[in-house]
Amino acid sequence: MWNLSVPSWELIVRSVVVYGFLLIVLRLTGKRQIGQLAPFDLVLLLVLSNAVQNSMNAGDNSLIGGLISALTLLVLNYIVGWITFKSKKASAWVEGQPEVLVHNGRIFQQVLDREKLTRHELETAMRQAGCATFTDVHFAILENNGSITVKKKS
Repeated sequence: MWNLSVPSWELIVRSVVVYGFLLIVLRLTGKRQIGQLAPFDLVLLLVLSNAVQNSMNAGDNSLIGGLISALTLLVLNYIVGWITFKSKKASAWVEGQPEVLVHNGRIFQQVLDREKLTRHELETAMRQAGCATFTDVHFAILENNGSITVKKKS
């Protein structure tokens, strides 16, 4: 329970590598994956966390090893949060930037395709904002968190 089977520095390095890998992969999958979890997205995240567990702990199932890995991940998350708070460039890379989906009734299909959003998902957000058709929309923006903000024409 208390004895590590690998050196503590190795647990830290492994945790850093896995954290960085997952940050890059999840960032590349787009905003929708993070902000609008469908059931299959949640299953993917759960299975993904299980898949990378052994690469982080190198087979070490000790209590101390788990605590070292967890602490490393928490510290990394704090550091990334601090860096994105201080740097707009880092924030744009890690969190992304809002994307205009519709402006004055004109749909930007290339943005929908790039962000892997369907028209149905966009239309759902429009209906929630009280817009029946695209011509009713002043703008629709995909936010950093994956939500869609729709402003109706006045």
